[in-house]
Amino acid sequence: MTAAPPPEVLRAPLVVEFPFTRSLGPVQSAFLTGLRERVVLGVKTSDGTVMVPPTEYDPVTAEEVRELVEVAPTGTVTTFAWNDHPRPNQPLATPFAWVLVRLDGTATGLLHALDAPGPDAVRTGMRVRVRWAAERVGAITDIACFEPDGTPGTTGATAPPTPHDGTFRDAVTGIVAPARLDYTYSPGRAQTAYINALAEQRTVGERCPSCRKVYVPPRGACPTCGVATTDRVEVGPAGTVTTFCIVNIKARNLDIEVPYVYAHIALDGADLALHGRIGGIPYDQVRMGLRVEPVWTPGGRHPDHYRPTGEPDAEYDTYKELL
Repeated sequence: MTAAPPPEVLRAPLVVEFPFTRSLGPVQSAFLTGLRERVVLGVKTSDGTVMVPPTEYDPVTAEEVRELVEVAPTGTVTTFAWNDHPRPNQPLATPFAWVLVRLDGTATGLLHALDAPGPDAVRTGMRVRVRWAAERVGAITDIACFEPDGTPGTTGATAPPTPHDGTFRDAVTGIVAPARLDYTYSPGRAQTAYINALAEQRTVGERCPSCRKVYVPPRGACPTCGVATTDRVEVGPAGTVTTFCIVNIKARNLDIEVPYVYAHIALDGADLALHGRIGGIPYDQVRMGLRVEPVWTPGGRHPDHYRPTGEPDAEYDTYKELL
């Protein structure tokens, strides 16, 4: 007798992406605005150390640092790593070296890209200079990259950093830094079965053979006992709101009017609360102990939201261990 093959484990490409917006203090504002104007600014600490990129506080004494100085756009490679396969949105589309460059007159390294014909052309101690971007907006990308400093007669001897008041016209006061992560996710055996059951409008968890707790969504192993959970158990569909929050900030690309409620819901027969949105009731009437049931949309692979069942609220003692 031939055993049935195991079910196919799901895989899907996922993207996590959000724009990170931050305001700039006087030091970072001057640094990025300076790059827009093809000026490299650093800060000088109380002991005379010049740091580029500049920091707002001395890393040794924690004193506030505000003395700005202009440094040369030339420097020395202190260490490097060759990047043979550039990824999208990296500084260069062709193979390049990641380098730490100690700009002349400074004591710290600036991480950036070095445009070089190959790994054999890069070495510690080589002289490099800034290649400015054709269009500059007040960002680290205003330095397009570094390039070998092949100017005849270059010796590395330059004028010392000069004081700068950090004043520029139309200073950059804030930046938006996009963060993005592309990856392929596989939920594994346990959650594959859970997701496939949801497509049939069923909720399936797994029971630990030792402590007998039923986990929904299943994790494949009991986090308490450390043993595999292989006994599948259908739970719900109704459950109890154990705790909740009121969402007042509208998310981009999410067609849900604020305010709305997102809750922990302990489905009947489960020993772990899952997350779900509460609908069909004013947000200010949602409460701990509220009995709810799933609402499915045509073709949906998971409940769209949960609504009140009309049953009396659950007693606190029945869900206090699931908060």
